[in-house]
Amino acid sequence: MDAIRDLIRKKGNEIWSVSPDATVYQALDKMAQKNVGAMLVMNGDDVVGILSERDVARKVELQGKKVRETQVREIMTEKVVYVEADQPLEECLAVMLDKNIRHLPVFENGKLVGLISVRDALKGMVDTQKFLISQLEHYITGGGR
Repeated sequence: MDAIRDLIRKKGNEIWSVSPDATVYQALDKMAQKNVGAMLVMNGDDVVGILSERDVARKVELQGKKVRETQVREIMTEKVVYVEADQPLEECLAVMLDKNIRHLPVFENGKLVGLISVRDALKGMVDTQKFLISQLEHYITGGGR
């Protein structure tokens, strides 16, 4: 199975982030512009949390807070689960399922190199399976001779 590094190379390593001092409204606006369901919360180069649409629904709306007044730091998830770039894709997906999370930051040598979603991981696994199936079909039918 491919390492998560390979998925980051295919997907691209653009990382959308927001400051912990931003309002939740600003974060939601940026998520909508970038068409993502979560953003890393960063203080300079340091990941200090992650903010997801789920956090907003549960920690703002259900508690009667206002998105234009609440700062990201008040509702972000501070304990960020992450993976290393050399970990296998299937292992990363297992972490996501086990921890019930949809987004994982990816680090390599202590440096943030990307963010993957459960959709990215599933697509990567499906692509790998399709490739293996085509190789097996090619082998079985004797293609290429």
